[in-house]
Amino acid sequence: MTAPLTPPPPPHDQSQHQAWQAPPAAAVGGAYEQDGPGMKTEVREAAVVTVAVALSGVLLGLLWWWLAPHVPLVGDQVDKAWVVYLKDTEGEQAAGVDGTFTLLALAFGVVSAVVAFLLRRRGGVPIVVALGVGGLLGSLLAWRLGVWLGPSQNVVAHAKAVGKGVTFSAPLKLGAKGALLTWSIAALVVHLGLTALFGPRDPDSYLEGPYEQGPHGEHGEHHGPYGTPPA
Repeated sequence: MTAPLTPPPPPHDQSQHQAWQAPPAAAVGGAYEQDGPGMKTEVREAAVVTVAVALSGVLLGLLWWWLAPHVPLVGDQVDKAWVVYLKDTEGEQAAGVDGTFTLLALAFGVVSAVVAFLLRRRGGVPIVVALGVGGLLGSLLAWRLGVWLGPSQNVVAHAKAVGKGVTFSAPLKLGAKGALLTWSIAALVVHLGLTALFGPRDPDSYLEGPYEQGPHGEHGEHHGPYGTPPA
């Protein structure tokens, strides 16, 4: 009698196990490329954005000096002493000066955020910090430049120079110091909104992983060790 021949085990089909293979290195590398160009590059870009935004405060200061309403003052001499007072005590020119600066800073914040997003197309902590710091520095520069370009700060000397009862403009002054934060806040809000709406999306590791499609099924259908669906 001869022993029954045992058939050899079927060869393993490598194609049936491709669903269990590790993802290729290119796919892994592509996932890491989504993280950004690197911290050093981001810091350099943030430094450039900070300087550019801060220097644009010169334009804001010029526009504020040109567009802000003038506060009329009148000088009078009483007992050889000069007194300066508002010509229109119920006027709203002083509020208009603060409002003009606030609206201009708001516009500059929106524009700077849009330009930064279009140039980089990505979020990140460095760029957000750059917009905030640059906006604050730009506002400070605009404030001091507008005051320097405006009428003389010595109102008594100015009243003496123009004469008694002659109307002259008050120094350009920012009464609401909180307006200095308008540029930074507007830039941060707009940039974060643009990043959330149009920024790059993080890849779904489950859908792009090695279990996305099996050899005999789709959408992550798992197979047994020999390519047959589990019971």
